[in-house]
Amino acid sequence: MQHHMTEFEFTGRQMRGKRVAVIGAGIGGLTAALAFARAGAVVEVFEQAAEIKEVGAGIQISPNGARTLIALGCGPAMEAASLKAAHVMPVDALTGRKVTLFNLQDQMPPYRFFHRASLIGLLARAAQDAGAKIYLGVRAVSFGPDGGASTSEGPIKADLIVGADGIHSISRVLTNGAAEPTFTGQVAWRAVVPLRKPMVGAQVWMAPRRHVVMYPLMEGLLNIVAVQERKTWAAEGWHHADDPAHLQAAFADCASGLQDVLSKVEAPLIWGLFRHPVADVWHTKSVAILGDAAHPTLPFLAQGANLAIEDAFVMARCCDVSTDVQAGLARYEALRKPRVTRAIAAANANARNYHLSGIQRRVAHLGLKTLGAVAPQAFLNRLDWLYGYDVTQNDAV
Repeated sequence: MQHHMTEFEFTGRQMRGKRVAVIGAGIGGLTAALAFARAGAVVEVFEQAAEIKEVGAGIQISPNGARTLIALGCGPAMEAASLKAAHVMPVDALTGRKVTLFNLQDQMPPYRFFHRASLIGLLARAAQDAGAKIYLGVRAVSFGPDGGASTSEGPIKADLIVGADGIHSISRVLTNGAAEPTFTGQVAWRAVVPLRKPMVGAQVWMAPRRHVVMYPLMEGLLNIVAVQERKTWAAEGWHHADDPAHLQAAFADCASGLQDVLSKVEAPLIWGLFRHPVADVWHTKSVAILGDAAHPTLPFLAQGANLAIEDAFVMARCCDVSTDVQAGLARYEALRKPRVTRAIAAANANARNYHLSGIQRRVAHLGLKTLGAVAPQAFLNRLDWLYGYDVTQNDAV
């Protein structure tokens, strides 16, 4: 599939001079700030944290997300701040044996591994270079029906308020009302350890009822995400410290290669995985939501950040070319809902596939091995609807 790998030019027709307030300076919020600023809007970002920083962990930007960031002028900065992924290697966590290898080298643009702080930093710089202003230590408190919002520092007025405030979004509550998420029966740990030997791809260590994903970061670190099925609940959010012994015990029957890596973990963070429905309503008269505020995504397809990046671009593009902001937001919702719903369903299926046991597990591993040997591109071809997507082409309005 051929893709345009150049920067995208907004028309500036509708957004020039309009005021856009973005709530949240995460990946989706900063991408929205960049996109709207490039469309000519006057952009302000309000972030409740006192500084823009991220949990010390990695993030995967797949070709669909990378393509969007290139369109927003971030191509060179991305190359300088990340590692190219060479492959994904599924591993039998019980024996330590490689199941197969899926080559990512032909993906264009390349599949990339970032430290979250590096990606956040480059997006913040790009947004500010485009004219956006970022205010830290300012919390959104409430939204008014007239298009304004109240913050901890006082009222803000805007033609459009973008709710990029994550899974605990108050803008989602405004647009949809409060809803209780469902615990999936899974918890996840995040950690980084020093990278002891060169590594150029991602490994997925699969065991009954649990798995570990690991990949290298540019900073000389190995990023680790481990997931375990369990009945006991763990609080949602990434900021809960856990005893590394709990993580190590969960994989104590696994191969020594995996146990060696986990034995180096000193300060893991744990969080419960909750399923939230895709929001019914993505916008009101002057408030629109994106990313986790609109469609929280479980971490089994590495698409949470990528979908938020796509959302941000499409929202700005639709508002840029529609007759008015309201029409643009309606178009944005109509374009994005089917895609994110499909991606979330695919992520949920991955969670099941990683955790098989017994005969199902043996059959699945044999299937992966055969696929890798006989038709190595078939695996990636099945994901072309996801990785091959180009928001600058597919979401033309």
